[in-house]
Parts: sequence; C-alpha cells; structure tokens
Amino acid sequence: MGLVAIGAAIAVLTGVGAGVGIGIATAKATEAIARQPEAKKDIRSAMLLGCVLAEATAIYGFVIALLIIVMLGGK
Repeated sequence: MGLVAIGAAIAVLTGVGAGVGIGIATAKATEAIARQPEAKKDIRSAMLLGCVLAEATAIYGFVIALLIIVMLGGK
C-alpha cells in the first residue's frame, strides 16, 4: 500500500504545476491589460484558454491518482 500512496501523491502533484501556471498567466494578463487596456478582451480570452488547459492537466493527474488508488490499493 505504501508504493500505491507514493504513486498517487506523485500523480496529484500536477495540481502544483497547474496552480503555478495559472498564477503566472493571471499576473502576466493583469500586466498586459494595465499596459494596453484596449486589448482587454483579447488578453482575457487568451488567459482563460491557458487557464483551462492548465486546469485540465491538474484534473488528469487527480483522475490518475484515483485510478491508482482504486485499481492497486486493494492488492
């Protein structure tokens, strides 16, 4: 069970990368909007698309962690 828990923990670490990525994207988008307020709509659209893709990565890691626990946890 110990190795299963370690594998699941490693899979869940994708959430850290997603959090950092979303934070950086938001910071850069805020800076860009401050510099060019007229491009606010385009900047926001690009930022949201990037955030969605980063969050999808975190969700995939979470699903893999759950699969590891369910499929290998009982053995």
